Amino acid sequence: MYFTGGLGTEVFTFNIKDESIPGKSYDIYPIAYVIVETENINSWIWFSEHLGDDLDLNSSSNFTFISDRQKGILGAIEKLFPLAEQRFCLSHVFDNVKLKHKGDELREALWCCGKAYSIPKFNRATEKLKLLKNTKVHEWLTKTPKNTGQDPISLVSIILFSLTYFITDFTNSLFGRAITDSLTNNLCEVFNSKLDETRDKPKITCLEFIREYLTKRIVNVHKVLDKCKGSLITTVTTILENNKKKANQMKVLFSGSDKYQVTGLWMEQYVVNLKEMSCTYRKWDITSIPCQHAIVEMNDKMQNGSECGDPKAWVKKCYWLSIWNAMYQHTIDPINGRSIWPRSDCPTTLLPPKHHKHVGRPEKKRKREANEPSQSTSLSRKYLTVTCNKCHNKCHNARTC
Repeated sequence: MYFTGGLGTEVFTFNIKDESIPGKSYDIYPIAYVIVETENINSWIWFSEHLGDDLDLNSSSNFTFISDRQKGILGAIEKLFPLAEQRFCLSHVFDNVKLKHKGDELREALWCCGKAYSIPKFNRATEKLKLLKNTKVHEWLTKTPKNTGQDPISLVSIILFSLTYFITDFTNSLFGRAITDSLTNNLCEVFNSKLDETRDKPKITCLEFIREYLTKRIVNVHKVLDKCKGSLITTVTTILENNKKKANQMKVLFSGSDKYQVTGLWMEQYVVNLKEMSCTYRKWDITSIPCQHAIVEMNDKMQNGSECGDPKAWVKKCYWLSIWNAMYQHTIDPINGRSIWPRSDCPTTLLPPKHHKHVGRPEKKRKREANEPSQSTSLSRKYLTVTCNKCHNKCHNARTC
């Protein structure tokens, strides 16, 4: 987030997605934030180093970062955490693409590439992308991002926002396994919007606002989690119930081994291996929540006398309600007002950043993305056709009639 005024400072944040409470802004879980003088690779390296110290991360840590490819963030993560998996926000990729490449079919084709769980589906989606009228879109997406010394195969834009190439094998891969199929980092944008009213405020006021916001958020999450029932969080329970309904419309074929062949309503076939907790549809592999194909195999085993347990037992432990309750056991302690803060004995004098005077009136509103809906109550005159009051014809007015 950019601050208004002449200091030109910004706020860096690292957020974790909390899926325990659906339909709320509580899914934002900020774990670190800092105010820096400017956004560059040195600032991101300094911030990432302190984040690594707090979370006990090192160069061999297996973590997944999803970003909007801002200045310096790719190079900083690549330098400090070379084994980490980096993903690109699909919304920001689309915003960058449509600046130079127009077309109504572009958004649909791009999201089809991102939502493809398997390589054949991804290849078919990219072929449709190549067939668009503007064939330069695919060429632009396959360029190597700047500030990275890697080859296009490892950091190509069209791969790093697709579910097809999300790392799912934690034991046999150099990268970590992020148990989510999220394609965007919208939680950072949501957190940014929460700080809008502090853009023109002093820095301590902004930091106090963030602290109070996090305090209220944790208290509200406690109230919601106290009302939850069952062994799983509400979001996963809803997903499992929907998968059970879809499983009733599928057929299963036992092959005599640990693998089953599952046929869907539209004759699509996938292979499920319950022992390895995997499905060739790959949604179970990515989210660690049994898909409808896996539930069909579980039902067939139970009907044949095999004990495989309830589908809830196959859900990853991180989705269990007991884990989420334990995660929110901490609280943020209140602090006294500034009038009774103790004076520091540190002899260092902190000087303010260099003042940068900008031309014109300072902006107070944040810059919205091109695809964000307008919050204005007045109608736009952009596509309005003018009608003449004299001749009542279109495309001109009475003054030019």
